[in-house]
Amino acid sequence: MAATTPAVELEVDGRTVRVSNPERPYFPARGLTKLDVVEFFVAVADGVLGALRDRPTTLERWPRGVFEGAVMATRSDSHGDAFYQKRVPQGAPGYVETARIAFPSGRTADEVCPTELAVVAWAANLGTITFHPWPVTREDVEAPDQLRIDLDPQPGTDFADAARVAPHVREILHEMGMEGWPKTSGGRGVHVFVPIEPRWSFTQARRATIALGRELERRLPDEVTIKWWKEERGQKIFVDYNQMARDRTIASAYSIRANPRATVSTPVTWEELPDVEPDDFDVTTVPARFAQVGDLYAPLVAGAGPRFSLEPLLELADRDEAEHGAGDLPYPPEYPKMPGEPKRVQPSKDRDRPKDDAGA
Repeated sequence: MAATTPAVELEVDGRTVRVSNPERPYFPARGLTKLDVVEFFVAVADGVLGALRDRPTTLERWPRGVFEGAVMATRSDSHGDAFYQKRVPQGAPGYVETARIAFPSGRTADEVCPTELAVVAWAANLGTITFHPWPVTREDVEAPDQLRIDLDPQPGTDFADAARVAPHVREILHEMGMEGWPKTSGGRGVHVFVPIEPRWSFTQARRATIALGRELERRLPDEVTIKWWKEERGQKIFVDYNQMARDRTIASAYSIRANPRATVSTPVTWEELPDVEPDDFDVTTVPARFAQVGDLYAPLVAGAGPRFSLEPLLELADRDEAEHGAGDLPYPPEYPKMPGEPKRVQPSKDRDRPKDDAGA
């Protein structure tokens, strides 16, 4: 382990943020330190704060950096090298504001709710490299203001496949009178965020995402799947509809991902999406790009830009159910049983399941 180095203080929009052990290797394969990570977030200030401002945010913390063999703590094993912080850390400065959210279990927590850049820099000093904001603001934590579409490549597919599918998502959105903004996930996937009017519930937003996923699957049956069970997905792009379930979050724009390359989840234009690669965007390259193109996700900032209605997608969901009997789909295993949800049984283990049941 590297020797401890003296702390440094950064002036961040009028606040003094202390960076302890600034030379600690955070991405040793790239020669990047903790201070490099904090300075990265300051360099993309408007973008990262725009993605987080007034949103309850889970912190993905890697306090010893991303090193070979590092593992994430889990529900069953808390002895990992990294962890998700859902409650505001003890000893947080007075300028760190919070928002109270409710988990599917009914328990509540006060999560960090960034309102200024110093909060981001402070969290980065704690080892936060990825920020996971809820698709709500603290003004109303029960009403999503973003629809988040996660195109997740399954084994045998990659980023290029997700990027090829994404324009078809946009085509469907346009037919519904909506617009979406793409970004790299920082890994193999593509995210499309859609700003929506904050007057629907999580259940409705998830239902709208399922409807969009089903329509995409109908148009691209050989390339897209909305099957929840991995054994049914095949070599396709999975539309992860459960990312719109309560307490499920997606890495924010300008978050760093926990891989040796220190890639960054980066907004791109629809025109450039087919030609980019995830490795194009990392801690060393994104600041210059940001200085050149600005924040392509500015329309997603809470309270800015257009807000679209979910009604066309919810009407599509109603038609799917009326004409095809296509109702709800399984929730993640830790969620309570939901009204109208099919049973959560792996298809290969479900003795009562008809052989011709497509599950979607």
